[in-house]
Amino acid sequence: MSIDELRKLHQKKHREESSAFLVEGEHLVLELQKAAERDPRLRASELYVSQEHAGWRAPFSVHVIGARQMAQLSETRTPQGLVARVPMLPPPAPRPGERAICLHEIQDPGNLGTILRTLAWFGGFRCLLTPGSVDPFNSKVLRASAGAIFHVPVETEVTLDAFHARYPRIACLDTQGERLSAPGFHHFDGYLFGNEARGVPDEALAGLGAQRFTIPGSGVVESLNLATAVNLCVYELRCHAA
Repeated sequence: MSIDELRKLHQKKHREESSAFLVEGEHLVLELQKAAERDPRLRASELYVSQEHAGWRAPFSVHVIGARQMAQLSETRTPQGLVARVPMLPPPAPRPGERAICLHEIQDPGNLGTILRTLAWFGGFRCLLTPGSVDPFNSKVLRASAGAIFHVPVETEVTLDAFHARYPRIACLDTQGERLSAPGFHHFDGYLFGNEARGVPDEALAGLGAQRFTIPGSGVVESLNLATAVNLCVYELRCHAA
């Protein structure tokens, strides 16, 4: 594949058309290689390296390119010398005991990357994104996820109705809900979190029959950062099981 064709993968439209995305840097490439040991389909990836990484060993094709070509592929100010083209794979089917985290119209790449990193750390979670959410294969999301994108099943374009059909018992966060530490918080099929600024519309929550829970705070500030809220909920689900 030419460098020009690879560069196009920085754009969502071309990622979707090619069913592929780029990851850059040693850490992300190492996480990709770790994931390829578990999922042979990832061995269809291709690695492009600068001369100083010419001896890099990978379970997929390695291409040595010049510094100028690497600079063209890189989205960072200082190219790291390692860029991989990775096939987009359909997420595996849900496993028994797996929990679903649905993010409604999440916009901030850093928030999504941080959430994916948390879900990977604790394990046993699936991430569903509704239409209008940030692209999980955006380079900023990938960097913030620190490679978690390879270890968490991610589904995109999942409508709230489709989420409800698959996970009929839904919990969400609200300032007026039960405390997060309530035993009932652990007994839902899916957990819904809203857009950073708008949350989830009340009428949508009513239609879903979502039960509301709250993270108690001092009241000094209006709300928690979305990623922080999700992280606290996931910790509660994993470490304080009823």
